[in-house]
Amino acid sequence: MSEAREVIIRPIVTEKTMKDYDNFGKVTFQVKKGCNRTQVKQAVEEIFNVKVDRVNMVNVRPKKKRVGKYVGKTNSMTKAIVKLQPGHQLELFSQQP
Repeated sequence: MSEAREVIIRPIVTEKTMKDYDNFGKVTFQVKKGCNRTQVKQAVEEIFNVKVDRVNMVNVRPKKKRVGKYVGKTNSMTKAIVKLQPGHQLELFSQQP
């Protein structure tokens, strides 16, 4: 179980990712750099007890940020867009009245 928790860092919850979840059953996670699709698939299935259809990986480059005269960069990260099989959903994103 600890290896699965090391692969997935956190879910990315934005308006766009929530729209993808509602319309297409896709969930977005920030994952550890250097992991592959198979590791992400096994980690999601183990942690959330769902079936994964496919996994797409995206390397996000750092963006330049400026505060006054100081210039820096944001952190780079790897995102995984996980498509769940039909009929499966995460309790994390289920809407409750």
